[in-house]
Amino acid sequence: MPTGRWTSRAMLSLAEAEPAVFWLDDLPAEPLLPALTGAVEADLVVVGGGYTGLWTALQAKEDDPDRDVVLVEARTIGWAASGRNGGFCASSLTHGEANGIDRFPDEFATLERLGRENLDGIADTITRHRIDAEFERTGELDIAVEDWQLEDLRAFAGLLAEHGSDPVLLDREQTQALVHSPTYLGSRWDADGVALVHPAKLARGLGRACQELGVRVFEHTEVSSIATDGDGLRLRCPFGTVRAGQVALATNAFTGLLRRLGNYIVPVYDYALVTEPLSAEQRRSIGWEGRQGLADLGNQFHYYRLTADNRILWGGYDVIYHFGNQIRAEHDQRLDTFAALAEQFFDTFPQLEGLRFSHRWGGVIDTCSRFTTFWGKAYGGRLAYAAGYTGLGVGASRFGARVMLDLLDGADNERSRLEMVRSKPLPFPPEPFRYAGIQLTRRAIDRADRNGGRRNLWLRALDKVGLGFES
Repeated sequence: MPTGRWTSRAMLSLAEAEPAVFWLDDLPAEPLLPALTGAVEADLVVVGGGYTGLWTALQAKEDDPDRDVVLVEARTIGWAASGRNGGFCASSLTHGEANGIDRFPDEFATLERLGRENLDGIADTITRHRIDAEFERTGELDIAVEDWQLEDLRAFAGLLAEHGSDPVLLDREQTQALVHSPTYLGSRWDADGVALVHPAKLARGLGRACQELGVRVFEHTEVSSIATDGDGLRLRCPFGTVRAGQVALATNAFTGLLRRLGNYIVPVYDYALVTEPLSAEQRRSIGWEGRQGLADLGNQFHYYRLTADNRILWGGYDVIYHFGNQIRAEHDQRLDTFAALAEQFFDTFPQLEGLRFSHRWGGVIDTCSRFTTFWGKAYGGRLAYAAGYTGLGVGASRFGARVMLDLLDGADNERSRLEMVRSKPLPFPPEPFRYAGIQLTRRAIDRADRNGGRRNLWLRALDKVGLGFES
């Protein structure tokens, strides 16, 4: 149960919230796909039925319709992070512009262009394959809710201008004219760099598009091992095997099939709430006619958006790591976090007090020390992987998949030559130092948010060496 630090308004708002993922609950029922049985051969096997795996399979078939592609998923398509995220489909390939400038300053302009092209490609795919993903190119407001965040926002706008961008800053009145909250002090408006989607419908639609192009998709087919077999690789599954010349590993936080990934990835749990549908009067009280994606600028930030039926999804703030890279179903529910999120929701929108939440859930995401995707190869180049998205994978996963195919095919092009693609993040230390360091960092981040954004010696040291951790 919650620790008692939270008010009755938060607890009452959560009283009827289902411990379930809204997006998955909102899907119409469809028959399950079959599990793989017997011995199967293919040109390319994709392991993982989330966005990265689905985009890999889809683009492989669009590139070469004769390529025999098999996709295997341990549960169901879109079950993990791809079906339970906030549905923000951003053009950024670098977990935001600030991270991109910091990590890859010489490539930033190229990465921004590739990111916009990637988002355009997602929109085009959704249209061509008639995917009902509730895609809305609404843009995003990044909102300052503390004076120090407003100062940081102005400084960041100057940095963007130095790198060729033309940021649009809004003052308090202009921001309040778009969305009404007494906490808003100003914002940065990105008009077309973010779209909103129904994440589970996007995953299901991509799966359907893959099948229409001839990809053989198998659910409830967990790969237990990968081994060299002649000039290819053989993957062992519960009821059979699949052999192929190439393997694309798209399992993200689930690193068991390639142990080296566990050095670079930390699985952390992110949490979200969804309200009941707002009444017309409640909608008028907050404005939000543009339906923009919203995020505040705290280190422990919130992200929020409207759904198609005018609920508010409210998530973020807390990220939880469990000792030893634990991933367990019981970690999907954390009542202290839900109570904190509910309290913060009504601080942001006091005019909505009395609104109830209908769903509460969490899910695991893969983060790395540079907060953005990294790639690599194994088994003599016959296997490629992409991982480390750190929460902005809805859009970046298509690019991640594109680069995986480049690596498998030995392509020498603009993407494969990127430093971002050729380099790796710094590894995390082993346990128990990993757990201790993450907990120390979480406490330091919390203190920074409560202390005018001032980062202590520990956080400054992490910044300097490029070994980070953020919500």
